[in-house]
Amino acid sequence: NMQCLRLRRVLPRLMPMRYYSKKIEIPEEVMDEMEEGFLNLCRSDSRSLLKKYLTRDLFDELKEKTTPTYKSNLYDCTRSGMCNFNSKVGIYAADPEAYKTFAKIFDPIIEEYHGFKKVNKHPAACFGYGSDFPDLDPERRFIISTRIRCARSLEGFPFNPMLTHCDYAQIQTTVCRAFDRLCGDFSGKYFPICGMKDKVKNKLVCDRLLFRDDDPFLEQAQAFRFWPLGRGLFMNRYRSFLVWVNEEDHVRIISMETGGDLGRVYERMIVGVESLAHEMKFAHDSHLGNLNFCPTNLGTSIRASVLMRLPSITSDDKVVEMAKKHNLQVRGSRGENTVAESGVYDISNKRRMGSTEYQIISEMYEGVRALIEAECQACRD
Repeated sequence: NMQCLRLRRVLPRLMPMRYYSKKIEIPEEVMDEMEEGFLNLCRSDSRSLLKKYLTRDLFDELKEKTTPTYKSNLYDCTRSGMCNFNSKVGIYAADPEAYKTFAKIFDPIIEEYHGFKKVNKHPAACFGYGSDFPDLDPERRFIISTRIRCARSLEGFPFNPMLTHCDYAQIQTTVCRAFDRLCGDFSGKYFPICGMKDKVKNKLVCDRLLFRDDDPFLEQAQAFRFWPLGRGLFMNRYRSFLVWVNEEDHVRIISMETGGDLGRVYERMIVGVESLAHEMKFAHDSHLGNLNFCPTNLGTSIRASVLMRLPSITSDDKVVEMAKKHNLQVRGSRGENTVAESGVYDISNKRRMGSTEYQIISEMYEGVRALIEAECQACRD
């Protein structure tokens, strides 16, 4: 039964840490694929962090190791990066224990991406209050929409490559039970992708409310196994609070609305996260913070973004330069690797680790304020 399954998964965690490096026999065909993948990566022109840090000596040291509970191996974590040479990171954690078992490859990647050293400790959660951030653009001259999301993983389950058919179903059942307890503005409906009509699905995807199974990086990372089992979307009646179930992470909690009221969007996310955390226990580490599939989504896992018009700041380089001062990331109108159509940019926080949620949102708020002031100044000039 489920209690026995959970007990089997938890018991190995009580063992001494030396078991994190215990070697078990990995199938020969997997070892061959891993070796071939490593050689292909070495020969490629990839500029991924995986290629940068996975040396031959480190590869040989890690290739026979497995995690204690879920028995995931190095190839389960690096398969995507060994197939997609255009990947920027190239590695995923096959389960929460992978961050310790394969720390020698994860730690330098985390440090370069987040500026977070292995001797650092992620601070305890501190959300503060959304009311501290009044609307920067009440007339809606600059900010088109605001969106904040964070990722969470249920404790007691691995990540995508190691999830079974039953795991996907159990996660969905557990999360839906929590959805049933949401009330007020957070109450809504769950839409499972299984059995969803194509017309409905396509409309939700077009409206950026639902995810698809067409990301090549996630596909090679084994994130779409048993698709569409266990996948779905929870949405409140205002379409301002969403939860994606079993996309990249077990849950993606999203708060969004048109306009620039970052404080209201943030407060909604806080209440949503805390409501779900009351019903479920999420995977967390005292060093890394919230544990999720991709090492870019550790710590707070928060990505807060605004879609904003900056037509008078005519240089992309100038926007990027200003954004960097506030640790912000600049993307095109339709996300990463797209252009800024008609001077519309996607502006988001870059930091996710080493700071509290409140600090990250505060930094982003001040950065957006600075961009609006620069746009106003450019208009006057």
